[in-house]
Amino acid sequence: MLFLHETHRVAGQRADEFEAAWRGQLDALAKGDDARLLWFFHQAHGTGLSYVVVTITAVRDGASFERHLERLERGDLRDWSRGLEGMRHDCSSKVLAPVEWSALQEVSFDAVPTDGYEKPLALYMEDTVLPRTGRLDDYLNAASTLYARDTIGKRMAEGTSLLDLRGCFRTIAGPHAGREVILWQRMERPELLQPLLTREVPAERRGPGTWMNDALEFRDQWESRLLRTTAWSPLD
Repeated sequence: MLFLHETHRVAGQRADEFEAAWRGQLDALAKGDDARLLWFFHQAHGTGLSYVVVTITAVRDGASFERHLERLERGDLRDWSRGLEGMRHDCSSKVLAPVEWSALQEVSFDAVPTDGYEKPLALYMEDTVLPRTGRLDDYLNAASTLYARDTIGKRMAEGTSLLDLRGCFRTIAGPHAGREVILWQRMERPELLQPLLTREVPAERRGPGTWMNDALEFRDQWESRLLRTTAWSPLD
């Protein structure tokens, strides 16, 4: 399964209209068995560029992706797709594939709602990482053990983790394809976000043997975004 990740820089005065356009198209987007919109996010104001929306659409495989693009370019979704262009400044897209140890691998399309049912909002932290040249596999190995298992996994078991690592993906098409990694993390205890922002990371969490320290061998540059679901987002 592949995941189409799109970042939309929306025109502020048309932000509500842009969201309504996506919500109103849920059934049409789910037509057939090729693709499903999974998440519709707003990047939280105060954490980056204003009026940024992130959408993630699951597609079954390359052939499904081609058919989905055909619908957007020349098929039944063409007018809707063209209408979105007038509501945003630009859109950047990339195709993601889950790494072999990612918790999220496949999504059952039958379990993805398309009725716009509203539910409590959820907050995600999206980390976009560029490992050092030639160290991609080393980084992914460390992420699977030192981070996913020994850091997040341990804290989740203890009930002390801010984040739950839901997935890890490689960008296979788009900017930095073949090198970029995305860590997909749901905030389970948002109240722990304030200490993260207002205090230095404690020394015991960034010394030798920790993810914060040891992973510097493989990467020292990444970008984090706080993304908030809408109430009607198919998944939370």
